[in-house]
Amino acid sequence: MSDNPITGEVSNSKLAAVFPARAPAQAAAADLVQQLGFQPAQVKVLTPDTADVDIKLEPEGGGIWRTIVLAHLKLCVVGAVAGGAIFAVMLLAGVPFVVNSPWTAGGWWVLYGAIGGLFLGGLVALRPDHDRYIQAARRAVAAGRSAVVVHALSMTQQQQAARFLAERGADVTRTL
Repeated sequence: MSDNPITGEVSNSKLAAVFPARAPAQAAAADLVQQLGFQPAQVKVLTPDTADVDIKLEPEGGGIWRTIVLAHLKLCVVGAVAGGAIFAVMLLAGVPFVVNSPWTAGGWWVLYGAIGGLFLGGLVALRPDHDRYIQAARRAVAAGRSAVVVHALSMTQQQQAARFLAERGADVTRTL
């Protein structure tokens, strides 16, 4: 399963390895499956004539919606707890406006923390780390090159695939 408890996707660790032509990309993809034990569904080869490039790059449409919901909910709760912790520290420190009005101050700190968590949830849901990966693969295909796309199940698996493909001359772009 996923190594990131905030998202709802099975594969959070993706990479695109760009090759100058179709043959070395297909050979590298086959070797990745045979030698490193990746499942065939985790490894896709994109060529200039590949249909549905975007689906092959981001196949988890439902996972993305789960990511949006889970990231917002979980980080909202974490933010609220962090806001409550800040309030508790300020209360124990004897900060006058907190001591004089603890219910109001506590409510505001929890609210601000929750709002901050929602903002962070939005950032996670946007997946800014995927932009470089997607653009590298799209540019390669548009320029007549080929790309091997790997949907790793962990960061370790992603690092193994990146090293393996780079050794075969690929220009590798990874998500975080």
